[in-house]
Formats: sequence, C-alpha cells, structure tokens
Amino acid sequence: MRAIASLERSNSDRGAIVSPDVDNRPSWDEYFMKLANEVATRTTCLRRAVGAVIVKDRRILATGYNGVPTGMRHCSETGCLREQLGVPSGQRHEICRGLHAEQNAIIQAARYGIDISGSSIYINTQPCVVCAKMLINAGIEEIIYQNPYPDELAMDMLREAGVKLRVFEC
Repeated sequence: MRAIASLERSNSDRGAIVSPDVDNRPSWDEYFMKLANEVATRTTCLRRAVGAVIVKDRRILATGYNGVPTGMRHCSETGCLREQLGVPSGQRHEICRGLHAEQNAIIQAARYGIDISGSSIYINTQPCVVCAKMLINAGIEEIIYQNPYPDELAMDMLREAGVKLRVFEC
C-alpha cells in the first residue's frame, strides 16, 4: 500500500495524470491530423507548411513535410524562386526547389521498404495534381485533408481513380 501511495505522490509531483480522462481522448482522425500539423512545423518552405502522415490500420507507416532534398540549402537561405517570379499558388511546381509533404512521405516509406498500398494519408492541405498522381500509383486508398488547395484537376483525378476523399473538420 505504501508503494502505491508513493507512486501516486511521485506521479503527481511530476504533473503526471494518474487516471486519464478517456472521454476526452481525440478521435483517430483528430490524432493523426494533429500529427500532420506537427510534422508540418519542420518545413523550411517560405510559402506553405504542409505535413503528411501515412497510416494503415491505425499505425503510422511514414511521415513527410515539404522541403528541399536532403543536404541542399533550404529556401529560407536561398529564397523562393516562385515567390520572386510572382507565381500564383498551385502553378509552376517544376521551378520549386522543394518536395511536397506527400512526396517525402512516399519516399521515406520506399526508402525503408514499407508497403503503403491500401493505406490512408492525413495531410493538412489538399494534394496538388503531381502528388495526386503519386498517391494514386502508390496505392493510397483514402486522403483526409484539412485545407483546400487550388487544383481541381487533382481532385478530379483522385475521384476518377476511386480514392476516397474526406475533408477533416475540427
């Protein structure tokens, strides 16, 4: 009995919760979208912070955020060519130094031999057409996204491919 009292006192001293309030736990969608938003904080992009979490059977398979390839100078150091040229959002992806969050998540899974076919991806921003094509071919079955992106072709292609689309609403 003394050991339990000591443990409870020790936990309360550290601010630990002894009895978690299971009624206030986030849903799985809330949990994974919070993680996608947290992953996005790693970006060095000057225009947009995007995070992606690939999940299957409630297990995280890979994450990614938008940024330049490994070992290259960040946009925060070099500047953003698209911004300098006044390129609107959703256009001229080919002149961007960075990879998108979805691309990095797919690459990380491939690099470590993780099969992502049949999985879902949580993204804090709707995918562009380039990422949509990659997600289709990677076998992603469901996309849960939080914010819109000006790329209707991406949405049309995803629908045509039978990818389930859901808008996450808090």
